[in-house]
Order: sequence, then structure tokens, then C-alpha cells
Amino acid sequence: MMPWEELVSAALVGTDRRPYTGDLLADAAVEVVRQRAGRRPGPPAQGPAAAEESQEKVGLAAADRLAAILAGEHPRLLPEWLELAAAGGRRVPPHRLPELLDKGQRDRSIREHLGVLAGQRGRWLAERNPAWAYLLEEPTGEAWELGGRADRRAHLKELRAADPDEARRLLESTWEQETPDDRAAFLELFDTRLSLADEPFLEAALDDRRREVRQQAANLLAKLPGSALAVRMAERVRQCVTVGRSEIVVIPPLECDRAMERDGVRAKPPAGTGERAWWMQQLIARAPLSIWTHPPEELVAKRISDWETEVRLGWVRAAILQRDPAWARAMFAWDPIADLLVALPPLEQQALAAAFAERHDLDNQLIMVLGGVAPPWQAGLAVAVLNKIVKTATLQPWNLGELSRIAAERIDPALHELAAGVPEVAGVLRFRAKMREELS
Repeated sequence: MMPWEELVSAALVGTDRRPYTGDLLADAAVEVVRQRAGRRPGPPAQGPAAAEESQEKVGLAAADRLAAILAGEHPRLLPEWLELAAAGGRRVPPHRLPELLDKGQRDRSIREHLGVLAGQRGRWLAERNPAWAYLLEEPTGEAWELGGRADRRAHLKELRAADPDEARRLLESTWEQETPDDRAAFLELFDTRLSLADEPFLEAALDDRRREVRQQAANLLAKLPGSALAVRMAERVRQCVTVGRSEIVVIPPLECDRAMERDGVRAKPPAGTGERAWWMQQLIARAPLSIWTHPPEELVAKRISDWETEVRLGWVRAAILQRDPAWARAMFAWDPIADLLVALPPLEQQALAAAFAERHDLDNQLIMVLGGVAPPWQAGLAVAVLNKIVKTATLQPWNLGELSRIAAERIDPALHELAAGVPEVAGVLRFRAKMREELS
């Protein structure tokens, strides 16, 4: 019989292209059973036992709720349970570790907190099972010098929030020794408390060998209106765009030179986009929004005879990149793109989303906008979404699934009484409220 990998390969390409002697599906079923049946035990493994735990386990009620989630009761709440438990510095019961580690192998989104929740026993298991080795890359609380990649990233993130200058000096001291992947990952953290004091370091990173590092450095410098990169981008845009009384005239660059590429402009466009259009969009996205002397609402209302899509998409990207609330509002009114909401404070996000939900029919765009609103949702947005559910239930009850799920997972669980008229949402909110109480 073929090894499992070859059986899978034959099934994927088809037996017409890769002839197989025998019954492929039957042989695959036998192989699955064989793998699940295990293997003959070998001699006892030698090695140290797991270190003593220093963390307390979660309480009995919290452990029972975790068991219920793992058994299939509101399984989408598992990331929230893990986040709350990790924030409290607790660990999960040891007998739940194999199931959680298996889930973490399949679902990267829940790995973030497993390094804390698994405790010493979890790391001991991960050292002995290659399928769980990812756990060894999750934060454990070790310091910069001693920790793995995840520990060092967590340490730098904490230091950046407390003392950004010291965080920069720490990374500068080891920059040449870091791997390209680590350099890119560490630079992402500089978005916190970014200032012109970071400019010399980031300007030097524009010459890094790794494209991801150069792109990250360029994105950060674009968020600093006084940076040299922002000044260079502003001058390029001024050469390409003229704002008239009622019209905006655009003449995109004829080439993408080395200086543009160094500043983060990608020369090769995505499929379906022309080169000059792609370059123009990137220039506008990285130019400081302060170069536009008219209010954003006026500019959005002006006619753009050519290259309109590229200009507007550049404004959208600039508003997101520079976290500019005025531009985010104007561009959201032009096209309600969920990513624009990150530039707005939480309550304003919710107010815009509530107004959008009240006037917009239930479709994928509404789900995407609501998905861009940070939880927990307060009463205004909660009521708007619950009303939308009630209204839609009478006309399109088959279309409610995702809207009900996102409402149940994002509304502040303390507001569960507001959902009394929507039992499927109210039940999940009560479940979450009890979950939070047990982990508090």
C-alpha cells in the first residue's frame, strides 16, 4: 500500500493522470484506521518530568465552561475564553491540553494565548510531539536575551509601549543579528508611539535586503508627516496632480525609478491593474494628507476626469495608514470600506456602523462593516443590529446566520436584556456574561 502522502496526492490529481492499482478510497480508509490505531509501544522515553507549575488553574466553573465549548456549545467563543483566561494569568486543566493543542495546530487564531495557558505541562508535551511544536514559539514571559521569537516580540511590544526610545535602542543593538523574518516582525511594533525620533532608524531600514522589511519601514515613515519620505512622496504627488476649482487633473508617473522603489513603491502591479495606475495609487497613499489644501469632503466631490479610481483608492489607503479621522469619515461616506473604521475612535465607529445598518439591507457589505467595528458594542449599535435581525427575520429568515452570530459575539454581554426579542442572540450573550464572571 502507498504511504498516506502518496495516497492523498493520487486523490488530488486523479487516477486518470496518476494510475492507481486497487481501490484508492478503500485503501485510504484502511490507512486512516491504521494511523488512528497507533503503534506498538516502544521502550519508555527517558528524560526529565515537566517542571512544577507556578500558575493557578482556572476555577471549576470556568473549566466546565471550557469543556462545554470544546464539546460544541458555542465553539466560536473559544478565542474569547482563552483571551480572558490568559489575561488572568491562569492555566487550563492538564487533561484539556491535548484537545486544545490539537485545535491550535489547525487554527492559528487561538495560538496567541496558549503559551501562557498551557503552562509547563503544555510546553513539556510540545517538546515531545512535533504536531504541537508551534507552542514553543508562543510567548511565555521570558526576557529579550533568553526567550524565543514570540517571547522577544512580546518583550519588545511591552517595552515599546512603556519607553519607545529604549525599545528602539534595544532593537538597534541586535538588528544585524536578527533574521529577516524577525526584523519585519519587530518593525511592526513600532506603530506604537511612533515619532520622528524613530526616523533615522526607519530610513536606514529602507535599504534592507528583505522587501517586507523595506515595506514596513516605508509604511511607518508615511505615518510621520514630517519625515523625509513623506516630503519626497508629497513632491511626487504635486508633480502628478493638479487640483482645480471643480476638477482634479492627474498625470501618473511614466516610470517607477529606484528612488520610488526604495520608498516602498512596488513596481509590479497586481493582476488587472496597469503600471501607471498602480504607481499613482501608491504615491497618493504614502503622501501626507496635509498636502491637500481643500477639506476632504470637497475633494471627494470634485470630478476626476482620468484615473479617478486610483486617486480615490489612494486616499482610502492614506486615511487608513495615517489614521486620519476626517479623511476616514469622508472616504467612508464615499464607499463604506470596513478598514476605514480603524482610523476612528470606538464610539464613532459604532455610531457610523449603526447608521449604516439602519439604512442598508443585509448583505456581505453590511457584515464586513460590522466586522470592522471593535467590540464590545454598546447600546446604540446593539439596538440597530438587533432591529435589523428582527426586521430581516420576517422577510429573509434564511439569511440571518452570520448577522446573528456576529451580534452575539460582539455586543457587550452585560446588555443581554436588550436582546430579549432575539432569543438566539440573548442566549449567547448570557453565556458570555457568565463566562466573564467565572474568569474575572
